[in-house]
Amino acid sequence: MVSAVSFSRGETALFYSRIAGTGSYLPENVVTNQDLEKFVETSDEWIRSRTGIRERRKAADGETTGDLAFHAATRAMEAAGVEASELDLIVLGTTTPDIIFPSTACLLQHRLGANGCAAFDVNAACSGFVYALGVANAFIASGQARKALVVGSETLTRMLDWNDRSTCVLFGDGAGAVVLEVSNEPGIYTTKLHADGGYKHLLFNPVGVSAGFRDGEPNHGIRVMMTGNEVFKVAVKTLDRIVGETLEAAGMDESQVDWLIPHQANLRIIEATAKRLKLPMDRVIVTVDRHGNTSSGSVPLALDEAVRSGKVQRGQTLLLEAFGGGFTWASALLRY
Repeated sequence: MVSAVSFSRGETALFYSRIAGTGSYLPENVVTNQDLEKFVETSDEWIRSRTGIRERRKAADGETTGDLAFHAATRAMEAAGVEASELDLIVLGTTTPDIIFPSTACLLQHRLGANGCAAFDVNAACSGFVYALGVANAFIASGQARKALVVGSETLTRMLDWNDRSTCVLFGDGAGAVVLEVSNEPGIYTTKLHADGGYKHLLFNPVGVSAGFRDGEPNHGIRVMMTGNEVFKVAVKTLDRIVGETLEAAGMDESQVDWLIPHQANLRIIEATAKRLKLPMDRVIVTVDRHGNTSSGSVPLALDEAVRSGKVQRGQTLLLEAFGGGFTWASALLRY
């Protein structure tokens, strides 16, 4: 594995960043496992036993990644009491941008009325939000920003092959967001960002701007390609490793973590990470059963639900982690 990019609190750090508000948004259209049984060879029992998923959301016709991001961002800004004019930075994690350019972050910026601040997308697949959080934290820690909007938003159902039962049952659409602001106290203790492109063949989309288009295929061949069993094995080992790395970087141990807020891809992967942390499942935020895998949207969606339900309280320590195509993997340890 390659070495990590790490943004950690050190003696030379000038500032901390803290989450001032959270928000999320899900499309109205619910697709249950029973709905999928009608057009693909699968069953509710098969899906639930292997993934823990019961249902997922599907964006309406004409509803874009940017639309979902806008609703999540607006709610996060309302929770933080922050106006668009106060934002210095917008970082949006997504693999499903509205258009190739401008970035969805730029489109979101204009829609919010935050024109003039830095705005860009981060594509790290399912790790996109945690990557974006690490980037925004670095901007604040270095004094380049005081308030940042960080979003994870996806419309993954647009790139699914609905005849492929191994992938179409897994994914859903949704968005989550947080507002970060400068603080004299943590805040974010540490973030860890990793990638290894040597695993590309296990989880990828074969179509891009300069490669992969196939005339005559639906969506020109855009689809998720995944070797599920191998992805599962690497994900469990990798997330186990990054948990230890993250705690060590912050000078903390498992007993100091109040909540695990993981990427919502597969309940068995979540349970394996909780076991590594010696955390009971009632201290793990789980939304995969209702949302499916929303890629970069999953961690902020779960975080916002945990905050708004009253589970997560101010002053508690949270471990966020994600794993996605690339492979990419990332974590953030923070005090909410």
